[in-house]
Amino acid sequence: MTASATKLQEIYNQQGFLSALPVLTETELREARQAFSALEEEFGTEYTQYSLHNVHLQYPWVRNLTKHPQILGVVKAVLGPDVILLDSRFICKYPALKSDPQEREEGETMPDGSVGENGLPYVAWHQDMRYWGIAGGPVLSVWLALDDSLEENGALQVIPGSHCSGMLPHHQAIRPGNMLTVNQEIPEELVQADEAVLCPLLAGQMSVHDGLLIHASDANMSQKRRCGFVIRYVPTCAYPIQDPDRPRKFHATELACGADQFEHFSNKST
Repeated sequence: MTASATKLQEIYNQQGFLSALPVLTETELREARQAFSALEEEFGTEYTQYSLHNVHLQYPWVRNLTKHPQILGVVKAVLGPDVILLDSRFICKYPALKSDPQEREEGETMPDGSVGENGLPYVAWHQDMRYWGIAGGPVLSVWLALDDSLEENGALQVIPGSHCSGMLPHHQAIRPGNMLTVNQEIPEELVQADEAVLCPLLAGQMSVHDGLLIHASDANMSQKRRCGFVIRYVPTCAYPIQDPDRPRKFHATELACGADQFEHFSNKST
């Protein structure tokens, strides 16, 4: 392992995340944004907000992103040389506030932070491992920014070092608008929110975080879209576990790099 890779691994192990890492060239970013715009035109923004799940199986340009050398270089520094692509999803927060305050509907978040009955899309404090049903190895999540991801449009927030606390309980979210599929959150009293760190990204950059890191993101309060591509990776030693309360299928797994001597995902389901 090179000195730079060793340093990345050291910081990641201590903090549970890395941020503002360069990935896409200007040309690669332009091509990815154009390709995503085509999906928006085909499916509509209500669908592309959260439903473009595992489309690396359908679109070569998406699969190429999951195996981008800049991404895999960091992934291998953290997880080792043998890595499985577990899952991918585009997540978009579109501008939800009308520019004219008089036109805002009940349920929209106001500049003072108050939320109406319906709320705006946000992501509650959570840990990815709560949802993934994986044991035997860590889960690493990549957030690749196709747009600038800043405080005003709902950039990722993390609690540094929280991945060392193990799995925390989750319950049903109280605040409306939670984008998490099962609408869960870590109870407020268990989150050291005053220690939260914002992870702003310029388009073409990425952040990576551990599956046990506590993280969240606020609503998009700007007039700018915030689109990111989320990719999950695990070392080949990891394996799916049975959960009768929430059966999981891993039909989109692929070998991202190296060799798989375990074949724990060869049946691609639990």
